[in-house]
Amino acid sequence: MKSLAELKAIKEKVKNAVELREESGAGMRVLVGMATCGIAAGARPVLNALVEEVAKRDVKGVMVTQTGCIGICQYEPVVEVVDAEGNKTTYVKMTPEKAVKVVNDHIVNGNVVTEYTIGASNI
Repeated sequence: MKSLAELKAIKEKVKNAVELREESGAGMRVLVGMATCGIAAGARPVLNALVEEVAKRDVKGVMVTQTGCIGICQYEPVVEVVDAEGNKTTYVKMTPEKAVKVVNDHIVNGNVVTEYTIGASNI
């Protein structure tokens, strides 16, 4: 860091990331299972990828946050997307790359990525 402008840029980036993870009347919630099993399976990079992609695309009305055990440890990392009506989609065996696709297809365009869901036959 060499200038006050760089410090302000860092502050703004962190502020935006924190705002994505706070409850603020968001219409859609994205929950990442971050219990011990989820963390061990790689949930932290998935959470980071979700936050970064939502911020990069400047998606409004979406809260990305972590939760405890979702209860399906064999499918970790698990991500649940809950829309404004309360409909829940559970994505399993997530990776950062899959997380980016979920943001692009499901969160932005409203198309569930069925091949990543708990009901998919290839899991």
